Amino acid sequence: MSERALKRVLLALGIVFMLVFCLTPFIYMIVVSVSEKPDFLSAAVDFSATLANYRDVLAVRSLHFLDYLRNSVAIGGLVALITGGIAALSAYAVSRIEFRGRVFVPLAVLAFSMFPQISVVGYLYKLMRAAGLINTYPALILPYIAWTAPLAFWILLSYMTRIPRDFDDAAFVDGADRLTIFRKIILPVALPGLISAMLLVFIAAFNEFLFALMLTSDHSARTVPVGIALFEGLHGEVPWGYIMAASGIAAFPLIVMSLYFQKFVIQDVTRGALKG
Repeated sequence: MSERALKRVLLALGIVFMLVFCLTPFIYMIVVSVSEKPDFLSAAVDFSATLANYRDVLAVRSLHFLDYLRNSVAIGGLVALITGGIAALSAYAVSRIEFRGRVFVPLAVLAFSMFPQISVVGYLYKLMRAAGLINTYPALILPYIAWTAPLAFWILLSYMTRIPRDFDDAAFVDGADRLTIFRKIILPVALPGLISAMLLVFIAAFNEFLFALMLTSDHSARTVPVGIALFEGLHGEVPWGYIMAASGIAAFPLIVMSLYFQKFVIQDVTRGALKG
């Protein structure tokens, strides 16, 4: 076998392994969710299909799944929009404006992002309780913005540093100010990076568990991960069918968003490779 053929075989085996490794848990989740006997270990052995679990998850009011889903989408969307705007302005300032200590700003942002959530959640709970924000949207939105801003900032900083400064110089000659340059020149060019950052921020906020567990108390602000985890307490046992059905429904919007927006990211990466 030639070296080229061997590389193709190894590449194909690697792709198959990654697909099996990534898709097997998801496929098993779907199998359990549509099983009439949704025992975690016996669903694949004694299998008969039904959509009762999905119907119950969506229809039974005591589960409050639609409330959890609404909260997750609303909180994740607001966090993505606000964090994207803050990170875009910050990345533009650091990449374009000369000021003392500019080099240390990204390092400081990275250093602050390294604190684990468990180390601050206790103080955060006391702060939110003193402010009367427990079990409200702001109780989650504000920490999520602080938690995800470093990620969005670094993504956008890497995009904006690749944009030639000649664009800024030409705009200055035409009489444009900083805000106009950012809004009409830099931001459209860095749009794939902004979309990538906002998508990752939305997914992170949608899936976050610890803050949502500590800072909410009922379905009025509780998000999907915590709501699904508490299905066990509602029934006195582990309702695997409901858990898997709810997880499948919650994963669907994330999958759709990732598949839709990836074309913008891939398009930008390809354009950069061709220019190189």
